[in-house]
Amino acid sequence: MPVIQSAGSGVVEYEYPFNERIRTLLRLEHLFERFAYFFAKEDPQDHHAAITTLFEISDVASRADLKADLLKELERQRGILAMLRENPKIDGDALEQVIVECERAQRSINAVHGKAGQHLTDNEWLTSLRSRTIIPGGTCKFDLPSYYAWQQGSVEARRGDIEKWVAPLLPLRNGTAIVLRLLRESGCSTEEVAVGGSFQQMLSGRSYLLMQVRMQDASLVPEISANKYMLWIRMTRLDGGDKPKPVEIDVPFTLTLCNF
Repeated sequence: MPVIQSAGSGVVEYEYPFNERIRTLLRLEHLFERFAYFFAKEDPQDHHAAITTLFEISDVASRADLKADLLKELERQRGILAMLRENPKIDGDALEQVIVECERAQRSINAVHGKAGQHLTDNEWLTSLRSRTIIPGGTCKFDLPSYYAWQQGSVEARRGDIEKWVAPLLPLRNGTAIVLRLLRESGCSTEEVAVGGSFQQMLSGRSYLLMQVRMQDASLVPEISANKYMLWIRMTRLDGGDKPKPVEIDVPFTLTLCNF
């Protein structure tokens, strides 16, 4: 399934990753955005949602090769950007700023010791809470009275604890944000039409990492599949709570293919 984002001005943007590495980064981005939303609230139930999201972030971030993948990609991007320093068409100040961002992100990720999220596993209280969150209704006050007591504390106290728990994971968030931003900025866009609700394009073996589809009609949903040879988009329409149904009308959309 593609990742959905709002592109503003009534446009709905769908993103489709071509490999597992980009898929993981998109998932991390999505989870950190959800975490930030609930963390900014004040109600204990919102902070509960922030904590459960934090557990999901830890599950995704604990992939053994994630840190290595981010460091490798940041170093590669830094090297590519450094070669542009002599290009008179490039804004030198903006270029240096991005290079510094890459270097800072690399240092922060290198400073993360051990497996990402290990500090949450080492916290006995959080581990107990985590084991209860997977049980429907498992965090009732009679199940976890200490958690209920924590929820009754001040907003500032809860936020302080959550900030402490998320802090070791923030370098991964920052590195992910830089890599995805540079990837999206590399995209080449074309205006296309799904004739009769269907669109195909040969890729001739060229490798891409991310596909974006932007549409004006929010009731339409693109079903996307792709490999290194071809991409295929089939437009469907939401039908209440049922499975989206294929449409047979011409649908204009903007297609963006991204690759470093």
